[in-house]
Amino acid sequence: MTTLRSLLAAGILAVSVAATAAAPTPAGVHVEHPWVRWLPANLPTAGYAKIVNDSDSTARLTSASSPDYHSVTLMHSRLAQNDSTMVSVSHIDIPAHASATLAPGGYHLMLSHAAHPIKPGDTVSITLHFADGEMLQVGFSVLPANATGPSSG
Repeated sequence: MTTLRSLLAAGILAVSVAATAAAPTPAGVHVEHPWVRWLPANLPTAGYAKIVNDSDSTARLTSASSPDYHSVTLMHSRLAQNDSTMVSVSHIDIPAHASATLAPGGYHLMLSHAAHPIKPGDTVSITLHFADGEMLQVGFSVLPANATGPSSG
């Protein structure tokens, strides 16, 4: 029974990987300085980056996924009346010939339930999913808890 479960899981993973590989990538969209802040004890953490859109139309990021985390959510942190709140968002628009920044205190990817131990120095694979069905797979560098960005890690 365990062997059957292993074979089924491997088959599902292979189909998932093949589907991701077959999906078109967004023309003119690329990611700069992707990183994840490592936190101890498997605490939820965040992914940050600059998403650049060199195309002539708005790119709409609608979700993200990762084989390294069981849950990836688009989030936005806000400070209002000296109180910080974090809310899930349905999408992040990246205007034509512009960029969207995922950074501490603003938009970010909330990563929860690591699939395996993750530590500073690792690379986490995250696939960005866009409204038009296109996907972009990105390697995010895992930086120490006290990092403020790629240059400080």
